[in-house]
Amino acid sequence: MRVFIEVLHIVVGVLAAMLIASFAAWSYPLARHDIWLVTDVAMILIVAMGIGPIRRAYAEDRRTLAEAGAEAGKKQDDE
Repeated sequence: MRVFIEVLHIVVGVLAAMLIASFAAWSYPLARHDIWLVTDVAMILIVAMGIGPIRRAYAEDRRTLAEAGAEAGKKQDDE
């Protein structure tokens, strides 16, 4: 679940960058190419900055699932 939330944060960040860039390019058409160039770099950085949190969330989710599996195994052994 944590991985999904982190991916959702990245998607929202990329969509926000695209929305801001589209408004900026619309309002100043002479700089459209430069605006989209900067936006492309920003979107790459958004994704790159999200890799660390996704890795931590994945490790936490795996730990949680392993603990739940261990508890389920103990319950079956007790019965």
